[in-house]
Amino acid sequence: MPRERSGGGDAVEIGLGLDASLGMTFDDQATLAREAAELGYMNLWTPEGIGLDSFQLCLLRWQATRAVVPEGLVTGIGVSNVAYRSPTAFAISAGTLGALTGGRFVLGIGSGRTYSASLRRALGLGGRSALVIMREYLVTMRALLAGETVDHEGDAVTLRGVQLGIAPPPRTPVYLAALGPEMLRLAGEVSDGAALNWCSAEQVAWSRERLNEGAAKAGRDPSAVQMAEYIRICVDEDVACARRGLARATMGYALGQQVPTERERRLGYRGHFERMGFADELGELDRMRERGAKQDELLDAFPDEILQAVGYYGPAGGAAEAFARLAHGLDTAIVRVVASRPGLDSVRAVMRACRPERVLAAAG
Repeated sequence: MPRERSGGGDAVEIGLGLDASLGMTFDDQATLAREAAELGYMNLWTPEGIGLDSFQLCLLRWQATRAVVPEGLVTGIGVSNVAYRSPTAFAISAGTLGALTGGRFVLGIGSGRTYSASLRRALGLGGRSALVIMREYLVTMRALLAGETVDHEGDAVTLRGVQLGIAPPPRTPVYLAALGPEMLRLAGEVSDGAALNWCSAEQVAWSRERLNEGAAKAGRDPSAVQMAEYIRICVDEDVACARRGLARATMGYALGQQVPTERERRLGYRGHFERMGFADELGELDRMRERGAKQDELLDAFPDEILQAVGYYGPAGGAAEAFARLAHGLDTAIVRVVASRPGLDSVRAVMRACRPERVLAAAG
């Protein structure tokens, strides 16, 4: 299970993040999970999209790691969009996996694009804000997972006398995906941890401050609230190939699928990158898009300043030091593998380059 807050440095836990972009078969999932345990990784994480069920992938990976670590590595979903399940459905799946693994599972949930009025309408959420939705999901899910009988009638969630039939209660930790100040404060108030993404070292420190503010507001010990983050790493001796891989992974988040309106620039990942000081750089790429620039042109023009601020690309020898710098201040720093080329060799290259002993040595 995640331990008390370390504050970063050499006490940070090093996890591994593997996602569907890597083209893994089920056998690949098990093989890489076992190899991750052999390399000393402390936990394994997967995001969830409209595809394979990540609860089942986490179970598959946990079982595979037991060949190396008898109790199995902690596995986690980072994160699942609340549009996919009700709070009760999340709690049933998370509680079952928590019980099966002896408490070695963490669930991360996120709001996705529920800040979009059109998406809220499509999901039947009306005018409810993303903050309201996430607060009610967190409060009810954590209560269910603690074995409580839940009576809650809110704007987004209504439960009357609902209790999980899992004994003893699995008490599975629930993390909240958080980027902006209010969502980070909410994580500090009512979650077990914050799941960050695409952060510079300075943004990690800023996020910790907002998280602590939320914990203080709720009268909680800030050390009880964990902070985890995916840090993208793409290694290749061909630096241009590695750069292109990381730029491809970053661009969709930083820019979005279309040129944003002024309001949209303040929201979601676009707002996150602009808060980190990249508004001008992204604005220039928007102007290229408006002029009809192709994907390859945008990739070539994507600023190195952004890529180097939130991740690493280049030879394997420089990966551990860069990762250690970006991991400072986190409780769990997750090596999110970006493959420079198709196939598992590129995945394994990242896994070896950032194996925990190398990262901890680089951190000093």
